[in-house]
Amino acid sequence: MKITMVGTGYVGLVTGGCLATIGNTVVCLDIDEKKIDMLRSGQSPIYEPGLPDMIARNVAAGRLRFTTDKEEAYRDVEAIFICVDTPSDEDGSADLQHVMTVAEDIAAALDRRSDELDPPLVIVKSTVPVGSTHEVGELIRRRTTKRFHLANNPEFLKEGAAISDFMKPDRVVCGVDKEETGKRLETLFMPLVRQGNPVIILDIRSSEMVKYASNAMLACKISFINEIAQLCEHYGADIRGVWRGMTTDRRIGNQFLYPGLGYGGSCFPKDTLAVIGMGRSAGFECTLNVAVHQVNQQQRAYFWNKIDHHFGGNFSGVSLAFWGVSFKPETDDIREAPAISLMRNALAQGASIRAFDPVATENLKHEIPEVDCFGDMYEVLDGCDALVVCTEWGEFHFPEFEQIATRLKNRVIFDGRNIYSRRQMQDLGFTYYSVGRPPVNQSDPVKTG
Repeated sequence: MKITMVGTGYVGLVTGGCLATIGNTVVCLDIDEKKIDMLRSGQSPIYEPGLPDMIARNVAAGRLRFTTDKEEAYRDVEAIFICVDTPSDEDGSADLQHVMTVAEDIAAALDRRSDELDPPLVIVKSTVPVGSTHEVGELIRRRTTKRFHLANNPEFLKEGAAISDFMKPDRVVCGVDKEETGKRLETLFMPLVRQGNPVIILDIRSSEMVKYASNAMLACKISFINEIAQLCEHYGADIRGVWRGMTTDRRIGNQFLYPGLGYGGSCFPKDTLAVIGMGRSAGFECTLNVAVHQVNQQQRAYFWNKIDHHFGGNFSGVSLAFWGVSFKPETDDIREAPAISLMRNALAQGASIRAFDPVATENLKHEIPEVDCFGDMYEVLDGCDALVVCTEWGEFHFPEFEQIATRLKNRVIFDGRNIYSRRQMQDLGFTYYSVGRPPVNQSDPVKTG
């Protein structure tokens, strides 16, 4: 199938690369000339494991190319995926201006299209509020009399594992305007579900809601376990033991139930706020989702209070080293990252900040230029008063603790991801703070790990 992917962000690039991998001819269209130039030169504008190699293979095979030329991108195409950003407005509602601009471009392209060609599929893959895909269709119909098929195809890609998620999906969800559209999409996606997972064909509004309902549920699980972790601290319980006792129940499971600093990134914060915004637009208060968002934001403040309390609220001359900037491992995405919130708090109170992240420090330099960034995880510790662990990158799990101890001024670690053993911290002489577990003070015996 000849496919045009509009937008070369996480969704557009991964979707385009994967669809080319299974034999389609894909053109990725973007108005950002610098980004297209990068892609043409073999560089990826985003960090996603496996993506540069996938792009290079498909470009070499002639199945994938990149352009800023709209007329070239839309010419004789069979399917158009809209994969542009839908950022949150101040009230949390999704901003659809980029989606609607693309819809106008598609209408203009359809007007130039030969009547001898079959009507193309217009597929909204951007995450949009319920009813938005129909709005796209209505806009196109107001601008042209040419026929097209309309669909919604939500993405369920985890940053850091996006290629695997696309190529081996739990399910593919499609919202369609008519039965014929659904059959064409089933054919397109069939190579991805040969292991038996379903292509689920729904009406368009239900398909749009699936995306929000899924992300809101996962965000809810994260906020739930973080609230329980805070409760554990108040009562002297250990969240690790509580977690084991809970998650062995098959009804509960263990996915997205890890205590930490809360969710971040481009999806959960935006989509939770969008659900709240959709509810208010309909005169309905999504009480649970409001609470999920509040708990998530409070979790960062709660953890910051541990740092603030340790230093007695006086950060004059205090230097903090941060391990991890991205909101999760295996990505350079720092959008809504907990580390950013903690760094801003520290800077506002007069502390100096040094940071290391395997891939995200370039983004951090643009976001908070005041932070000193380092390329070595131990060098960043030199002369600092404490280490703050914000992202559970693999290299942080088994560090050289002697190096940490000798490079820091004081043996103090604030672990926002619970990756270290309390007993080990006690044995090595560290003062240690984590999430949902009692702190380690050298005068107190540690009874659990």
